[in-house]
Amino acid sequence: MNRLGKKANETLIEMALSADDDIAILTKFKPSSSEGEECNGPETISTAGSEIPSSSEGLNSTETTLLIPEHQVIDKRHQSKDSIFFRDGVRRIDFVLSYVDDLNKEWEKKLERRKEFESNLQKAGLELETEDKKESEDGKIFFVKIHAPWEVLITYAEVLNIKVPIKENDIPPMVENPLDCVLFPLRLPENVMHPEPDYFTAPFSKDKQELFLINDESTFFSPSMRNRIVNYILTRCPYGTEEGKKKFGIKRLLNNGTYTAAYPLHDCQYWKKASDPNCDSERYTLYMEWARFLRFYKEQPLDLIRKYYGEKIGIYFAWLGFYTEMLFLAAVVGLICFLYGLFTMDENMSSKEICDPAIGGEIIMCPLCDRDCEYWRLNTTCESSQYSHLFDNVATLFFAIFMGIWVTLFLEFWKRRQARLKYEWDLVDFEEEQQQLQLRPEYEAKCTQKKRNPVTQEMEPYLPLTSQAVRFCISGATVLFWVSLIIASMIAVIVYRLAVYAAFASLMENTQTLQPISGLLTPQLATSVTASCLNFVIIMILNFFYERIAIWITDMEIPRTHMEYENRLTMKMFLFQFVNYYSSCFYVAFFKGKFVGYPGAYTYMFNRWRNEECDPAGCLIELTTQLTIVMAGKQIWGNIQEAIVPWICNWWGRRKARNNPENLYSRWEQDHDLQTFGPLGLFYEYLEMVIQFGFITLFVASFPLAPLLALMNNILEIRVDSWKLTTQYRRPVAAKAHSIGVWQEILNGMAILSVVTNAFIVAFTSDMIPRLVYYYAYSENEDSPMSGYINNSLSVFQISDFPERNEPKENPENFVICRYRDYRYPPEHEKKYLHTMQFWHILAAKLAFIIIMEHVVFIVKFFVAWMIPDVPADVKAKIKREKYLTQKILHEYELEKLKERLCQGDKGATEKEFIATEGRMELSRAM
Repeated sequence: MNRLGKKANETLIEMALSADDDIAILTKFKPSSSEGEECNGPETISTAGSEIPSSSEGLNSTETTLLIPEHQVIDKRHQSKDSIFFRDGVRRIDFVLSYVDDLNKEWEKKLERRKEFESNLQKAGLELETEDKKESEDGKIFFVKIHAPWEVLITYAEVLNIKVPIKENDIPPMVENPLDCVLFPLRLPENVMHPEPDYFTAPFSKDKQELFLINDESTFFSPSMRNRIVNYILTRCPYGTEEGKKKFGIKRLLNNGTYTAAYPLHDCQYWKKASDPNCDSERYTLYMEWARFLRFYKEQPLDLIRKYYGEKIGIYFAWLGFYTEMLFLAAVVGLICFLYGLFTMDENMSSKEICDPAIGGEIIMCPLCDRDCEYWRLNTTCESSQYSHLFDNVATLFFAIFMGIWVTLFLEFWKRRQARLKYEWDLVDFEEEQQQLQLRPEYEAKCTQKKRNPVTQEMEPYLPLTSQAVRFCISGATVLFWVSLIIASMIAVIVYRLAVYAAFASLMENTQTLQPISGLLTPQLATSVTASCLNFVIIMILNFFYERIAIWITDMEIPRTHMEYENRLTMKMFLFQFVNYYSSCFYVAFFKGKFVGYPGAYTYMFNRWRNEECDPAGCLIELTTQLTIVMAGKQIWGNIQEAIVPWICNWWGRRKARNNPENLYSRWEQDHDLQTFGPLGLFYEYLEMVIQFGFITLFVASFPLAPLLALMNNILEIRVDSWKLTTQYRRPVAAKAHSIGVWQEILNGMAILSVVTNAFIVAFTSDMIPRLVYYYAYSENEDSPMSGYINNSLSVFQISDFPERNEPKENPENFVICRYRDYRYPPEHEKKYLHTMQFWHILAAKLAFIIIMEHVVFIVKFFVAWMIPDVPADVKAKIKREKYLTQKILHEYELEKLKERLCQGDKGATEKEFIATEGRMELSRAM
């Protein structure tokens, strides 16, 4: 085995700056022509001729694709079409391009672009092999298979700073967890969890190949590394000049229809292993051990996910899995709080008084709408008041405080898990700034003006300040318009609530079939449920359109770097989604029932619709209803979109090919018929989970079961995401990422906001503070302090004081007074209908509670964050050990090279240089 691989001077790929436009292009790949040197596979020739439909004008597809020496000719009929190798069975297919020869007016232009592009790819060192359309299943599609030889891989591995093994890890493994025997049923086989040995790694260098553990050149770089390198070349390869501008990149060629698809291949079919023994069949392993729902209780094979899909997708599933694990604790505590409310339901004095015919049955409530609504008895809300106690009890306060601490634990422990993954996945020194801050090809293409970079002193494109200002103004105005549209739609739903309440009240009063359930399905609840469903439909419609608008305006801004693009799109989408999903919950939690006035002096929206009142048992049950419908509806709809829609699309696309035998349905065609996992695929996955995170943190005081719903959804979500990625989508291009990016900051912001919202929910939406004030200050019964609370919380109104606009049309029982939910003086008092002192006491108690709760939770949060280090101690030790060994190996290598030069009499190698190198090694050891 030759550890040295190819000589460094065999290949040269330079990233040069064009003098006319400063666009980085790939110059010609120059292989050595020395005799006796080993050849890395057959030569390829340009396959442009195969693009012409008429076979009489050039060679046929087999001849134009590849020239193979006589002893390497392979009978195509005996090679499986499910192979991931070229026809020679040796060179691996790293990427596939597809196109259709449609004879329209753009045909010649597309043909020229393809010729130029493929010619430049070959100059860059890539090897191409074309499958004629006659070989495709539908007889219409050409496939261009791309292979990156060793020289290209090692050159770009150095450019991309890819880390590769230099020494086996000699740090002893962690002490076994005593719970391992209990958790054994959750474990996966060791070869699945850790598909590769653990190595110390260092950035690859062509000049120091002997340092690295190169056992086999064909497998030294994993398929994900290979497709990442090829994609890097594809996105920067030029294809000509149009309208005076240099054009480059596969993305533009896909957009203008020159190519129809560009993708790396899956290594096998997901339901069975590949017949080729050289194929690892990692897709099959992922499907069997990870992507099936029956494996929902098993841990995720994160190392295999990272190896197959890359670090960016790996870090997403690591975060989702950790989030789901942490939800288990929140779900258990939330379930206990719910069960407490369930078991104490019969002991709730407020519900007892409302349901008591002698108390609630004798209390006549004022009409809930003008003219058409009638007077009603308080005990008609008996069932709803009992159910309200499930969520509005003492445990609500405990759970709100607990979730404020839980979210801190989640974020801090995730930092530790992320730090461990960064070390294990060789991302500690990952130059994300270098990778992400590279200019976007779209920015370079659209920005015609140039200026000198003060750091590099090179000319680079830039967008003038005036153009930036105009684009930002248009973008900001568009976002503001859509946010205003959300608010307008929410107001429309509120108007719906106000307008249909009277209709529901009349319908339930006059329809005999609804009488048996009238106690459970009150007009308030019916209005709330239907309004929540309507609001959910509006949310999904607005969301559908805004997603496309957000991408359009972000493209219009022409962000300079990939990081800027992702951050801008993330903030636009999150701002919109935040307002879209949470506005209705904010309305019910903080506005409904707070500005209704009192009988005879009600407040009106647009001077027409009377503002809504809360149920006598409080608005918390309505907030719970709203939260449940929107949260559950979003999760159900999201899973339908993610699983069923791609499956239907793939089934429809493969309806003809499914009847063909395997040997006529090639691996590249099978993958071509799958859905595309675009560059924003992970963005939508993160967005979905962050919105869910908001539901279980911002409003969790109103619904302790929200974490349980989220837990069940996430268990399904992990398997749905893994299933669709493994079976329904083309293999994504591998990408690196050492964190979840800007989402971390969004989660931190929502964690802080959740403390405030839950404090306000407990104070202003639930009835906890009024009950506590009554218990300690106004109760007159020492044996049963809460008895009389309902009567105390309802004020008296004299019916004769009703203005004509508010007075009901009928009063068959000739009631004289009615009650309403407020703390105001009775009609016979000198301060008639003004707020009582108890109202101000309760308001002061609410404000004091908010301040105390916020300060207590924030102090605990910051203390917990300070106590938990972001990087585990053992990970710090491993990082230092790896850096030390890497420096030691590199210094020893340089010392040996210097000794060789001295022995050979190299005048450039001086004794002082030798001493300096030895001194640097000693200094490294000391450090």
